[in-house]
Amino acid sequence: MITVLQRVRAAHVEIDGQVVGQIGVGLLALVCAEQGDTEQEADKLLAKVLKLRIFSDAEGKMNRSVQDVGGGLLIVSQFTLAADASGGNRPSFTQAARPEAGRRLYEHVVQQARRLHPVVQTGEFGADMQVHLVNDGPVTIPLRIAPPAAA
Repeated sequence: MITVLQRVRAAHVEIDGQVVGQIGVGLLALVCAEQGDTEQEADKLLAKVLKLRIFSDAEGKMNRSVQDVGGGLLIVSQFTLAADASGGNRPSFTQAARPEAGRRLYEHVVQQARRLHPVVQTGEFGADMQVHLVNDGPVTIPLRIAPPAAA
C-alpha cells in the first residue's frame, strides 16, 4: 500500500461541485492499493499514519501525531500513486490493485480509521474528485508498506 501524506491546515474534496469530505487541521492521505496488498498491509499503513509524528510540539519540533493534536484525517483513493513512468512518457498502472481489490482495501482503511480515530472524512473511490488543501509547512511524506516477499 502506498500513501502520500500532507499535513494540512484545511482540506476538502469536491465531486461535481459538491463537498463530500472536509477537515480542518490534520492529514490528507492519498491512498493506493497495489497488486498483492492485503488487509495486513492496509492495517500497517494506517497504524503508521496515525502515529507518525509530523506535527509540532511546544518547542516547534515535529514530535506529535495526528492523534496527539486531535486533527482530522481526510482519506482519498488515488490509484495513480502506483504509476511507473520508467518505460516512456505514458505511465503504466499495472502495479495498482485491480479496481475490486483497490475498493475493498480502501474501504477497509476507512472503516478501520473510523474505528481508531474520531475525525475521518473521505473522498469517493473511483470518482473524478477535486482535492483542495492548504499544505502546512509544507510537509508531504510518502509511505509504502509492501507485502512480504514470496519465499
